[in-house]
Amino acid sequence: MKKLTAVCALILALTMALAPAAHAAEWAGVPHASPATRVAWGTEEQGSEHSFRRQAETEQSGLCDDVVCYPSSVTQSEDGAEIRKFYDLSPEDDPTGIPRSDFEQDGYHYTLVDLLKQELPEHESRQHTETVTLDSKNKDMASVLALLPQEKAFVTDDGLAGTLTLRLDTVQVEVAGYGSSTRQVSATRTYPNLAGQDTQYIPKTIQDGGRTLTLQDVSWQTDNTGSLDGYALGDRYTAVATYTGSATSSYVKGYTVTADYTGTVSRIALNKTRYVAIFEGTPLQPAEPVDDGLEATDPAPAASFNWPLLLAPLGLIAAAGGGIGIALFLKRRSELAEGGDEDA
Repeated sequence: MKKLTAVCALILALTMALAPAAHAAEWAGVPHASPATRVAWGTEEQGSEHSFRRQAETEQSGLCDDVVCYPSSVTQSEDGAEIRKFYDLSPEDDPTGIPRSDFEQDGYHYTLVDLLKQELPEHESRQHTETVTLDSKNKDMASVLALLPQEKAFVTDDGLAGTLTLRLDTVQVEVAGYGSSTRQVSATRTYPNLAGQDTQYIPKTIQDGGRTLTLQDVSWQTDNTGSLDGYALGDRYTAVATYTGSATSSYVKGYTVTADYTGTVSRIALNKTRYVAIFEGTPLQPAEPVDDGLEATDPAPAASFNWPLLLAPLGLIAAAGGGIGIALFLKRRSELAEGGDEDA
């Protein structure tokens, strides 16, 4: 009997040991669990190692936090696919302060592809031509030259400066545009020696300078007069007709003047080193939804016990208990039978 009790206690202890294992196995199978969540579930060693590695990476990438360099000039290609940033640094400046991170601008994502180092000469100069464009109300050369100074100070994009001189042979004047206007016009016609004051003798329209004019007014004059019983009577008339209409004419709105200035631009480098950071850009694409295979409205599966692992030991206990009960019953029955035989 004591042996059977010990066996039952052993099976029960085994069941209690397997229950936490089944619980942990079920939690480990939950999808989309973040590292921080797994640390809370018992993988603290992995989380500590991950944090230490990230801290080391941060320390290595933080070499430029104390020094920041700013470009002296920036150029961009016409299509926007390349940006160049120029840094003119003195010997005391640290080039590690030149920003190298990606950035987004004007619909492009830019990535550093090259960083060039150029030793600048103490004195740099070159010829430069700059084209200017301006508006003018008149096209005569006197009015145009009054708008163009003979000399002009200029600074290039990369920092060279100088005085440029106007080239008279490059001055051009072009019409900027045309406009139109409408005005009223009139003409007078005289029709003499008419038998009566009747407008049927007068044309209703006339052509004047290529335009069609319409009869607007008529005045009458008497040419010959006679007397009858002391009254003056006219027998011939002259009609003075006035015609009106509209005329449209075009005019020049203005003029566009272009001219070139040329000269030498230069600078003193003052013992500086030039760094050119070249960034290439790619057009930004709209973000597309990522299909992770799960419906957005599906909740995460709730954690539960691994019942098969938990119920298996319980089944063994139940089977063992049933076997022990049957054995005890049979033993008791046998003892009762033997006792009855002895009494007989």
